[in-house]
Amino acid sequence: MRFTPQFLEELRARLPVSEVVGRRVKLRRAGKEWKGLSPFKQEKTPSFTVNDQKGFYHCFASGKHGNIFDFIMETEGLGFVEAVEAAASQAGMPVPAATLDAARHEQRRKTLYDVMDLAAKFFTDTLASRLGAKARGYLADRTIQPATQLQFRIGYAPGERFALKEHLGKLGIPVEDMVEAGLLIAGDDIPVPYDRFRDRVMFPITDARNRVIAFGGRALEKDVPAKYLNSPETPLFHKGNNLYNIAAARQATHDGASLIVAEGYVDVIALVTSGFSGAVAPLGTALTENQLELLWKMADEPILCFDGDSAGQRAAFRAADLAMPHLKPGKSLRFALMPEGQDPDDLARTGGRGAIEEVIGAAKPLAEMIWSREVEGGSFATPERRAALEARVGELTNGIRDETVRRYYRQDFVERLRRAFAPEGGGQGYRSGGFRGGGTPGFGGESARRFPARGSFQPGSAGRADPRGGLSTGSRTINRQPYQVASPHLASSPIMRGQRTALSRREALILQSLINHPWLLDDHLEEVAALELAHPEAHKLRAAIIAAFANDHHHAADRDEQSEKMRSDLEKAGFSDILQRVERSITTKDVLGAEPGAAQEDVLYTWHQLVALHRQWHSLLRELKDAELALGQDAGEANYAWLRDVKARLAEVDGLEALIEGFGESSGRSRGAD
Repeated sequence: MRFTPQFLEELRARLPVSEVVGRRVKLRRAGKEWKGLSPFKQEKTPSFTVNDQKGFYHCFASGKHGNIFDFIMETEGLGFVEAVEAAASQAGMPVPAATLDAARHEQRRKTLYDVMDLAAKFFTDTLASRLGAKARGYLADRTIQPATQLQFRIGYAPGERFALKEHLGKLGIPVEDMVEAGLLIAGDDIPVPYDRFRDRVMFPITDARNRVIAFGGRALEKDVPAKYLNSPETPLFHKGNNLYNIAAARQATHDGASLIVAEGYVDVIALVTSGFSGAVAPLGTALTENQLELLWKMADEPILCFDGDSAGQRAAFRAADLAMPHLKPGKSLRFALMPEGQDPDDLARTGGRGAIEEVIGAAKPLAEMIWSREVEGGSFATPERRAALEARVGELTNGIRDETVRRYYRQDFVERLRRAFAPEGGGQGYRSGGFRGGGTPGFGGESARRFPARGSFQPGSAGRADPRGGLSTGSRTINRQPYQVASPHLASSPIMRGQRTALSRREALILQSLINHPWLLDDHLEEVAALELAHPEAHKLRAAIIAAFANDHHHAADRDEQSEKMRSDLEKAGFSDILQRVERSITTKDVLGAEPGAAQEDVLYTWHQLVALHRQWHSLLRELKDAELALGQDAGEANYAWLRDVKARLAEVDGLEALIEGFGESSGRSRGAD
């Protein structure tokens, strides 16, 4: 949109600088000027002046100077066009359209903005009424306080088929406008248009100027086709071109807050209420190029915060691939992965701001995420496999359009390849065929682990890449050194990652089995390390069990003595309280194979059943999330059938868990024995 000099001059004449600045700065009259504290610097003595006659402001503390449009851009983080629109709105002046057709479209959009604002008010009023009791209960359960509900204009769409339609109709809104705004469902096969959102908690979606352009609705009943339902594409709303909470986050990041990208509405709200005001989320889709550009306008390195499951990791990798071609000097991404099975809302409720700060503080650079994906779980014991890895990272860097960034990525990956595959002490001579001229140091610290010397290899061991930049090789080192990671399962296991959920009965039984029968680790160590555990104490205890097992004296004792020695070592290491909590989490004594003194066949049967059920449960939870996301994007019968099927299989797993109870006849015990 272009503005004529006459329009801009009239706008400046109508809107004094002191009126615009006075919304943010407390001004006092000083002769013909106004004075106040600088909005750009922390100061105690006023050095900021405003002159309405000359139409400018000047900040002696920062040296910034300009007119009303400059001030709006500086303080609100807006572009010029948006700053002019904001000033025109404040002055009550219509913004001219470039053409007659554009003027008609602009007028139509203004009408739809009014419709959406009325709808938002209806939803918030309904939430506060007796009809909203169930929705208020849901929000209370999610610890979303009334003040937060008002801040985000959260509402409730009643379950009646025509509630919103009838309300807006009484206000004189035509049905055609409601349909065009995406509030009603209509079509040739639908005789009477009806409300799109029914019996849902409503989250208004606003544009950069904080105008309501769409809604996201969260279902309150479990057996509905889509847990989350968004507005369709409309003249106001294009989901790939906007972000949830963009208006508030843009101001917050302009004021110095970190820009954090979460996956959903409730996650954003949890982050904001925990003190992370620069939080946004995509709108029911994977991150798009347009959204990436929006993020980079607000911050140089947005932090993408994804759920701590396989779906979250896939989303992180998709975002990394999306960003690579568009990288520019100073413009990149960082990635913060939540603990397994957690999202920002879970973490905020259980761990508070400190837990979120810990995750955000550990965010990885984009280059490290790409490298981790390419090497994690891979075996690079042959020159051909190493060459294939080099070719893959070469293709990735070649896709970067900016020549300077591309050159530095090549140098970074050359250094990572050198650290990973060069023999100890011989790394300086490494040069790859596809990365000439590289050798610039990359990331240090833990990433700089080198390929071990030949003497440390065990027969039959194969070189495996460490996602952090080094390699791990054998299951144990010589000279009775501490147990070392042997495979990608152990290397990427969540042994040392903090988790924050309740300790489940199944996890407690798994840990109890290992404590009472340490000999299980002889054949199942890799399996133990790869298990997904949801509780931080479960992770700590598993790490301690593995560390204790690595001491060879456990293997010399008979099995009863092994168990006693294991428990004694854990208690000496300070795990007495955790051991007691494990015992309290086991609400039945019928799982005899986990008890001390059980026969080997009972222990093995119980172990295999526990592990199989545990893996199946976590796999189904991930599939359930994928099914819900698919249904939210396409409410077709196929996706609905998929969701029903996953829920049915989850119920079956719950039923199968009872099968491990009561087995123990080989131990001379019967079901129900003490």
